[in-house]
Parts: sequence; C-alpha cells; structure tokens
Amino acid sequence: MLECFYIFLFTLVEKITMILSNLFLAIGPGQIAIIVVLVLLFFGGKKIPELMKGLGSGIKEFKKGVKEEDSIEESKKEE
Repeated sequence: MLECFYIFLFTLVEKITMILSNLFLAIGPGQIAIIVVLVLLFFGGKKIPELMKGLGSGIKEFKKGVKEEDSIEESKKEE
C-alpha cells in the first residue's frame, strides 16, 4: 500500500515539474506586465525600492562571501 502511495507521489511531482517548466518557458511580455502590476498592488510603490535595496545588498554580500572563500582556497593551495 505504501509503495502505491510513493508511486502516486512520484508521478504527481513529475507532472507538476513538467507543468512548471513549460509555464516558465511560456512567459511573454503580457505575463510580465501582469506580474509587475500584481507586485505593485501587493507591495505598494513605497516598498519596492526597499525590497530592491535589500536584494542588491544580499547579492553584494553573496559575491563578497564567494570571493573570500576563493581567496581562502587559493591560500591553502599555495601552502
């Protein structure tokens, strides 16, 4: 009985993955405009600059961490 559930779950996840991958390939300018309007309505015009600032600082910190890790690995290889 449990095996049937696992098979059902696996096929369900496989179908959902296929639908989502096809959905992301089908995004056009109209869908992007709808998404932008929904984001504006959901967050409001004042929150979006704050969100983008947070996203930018997060990306900056990630890049900084990657550079630090690379420099540590290079120094270990030299020793």
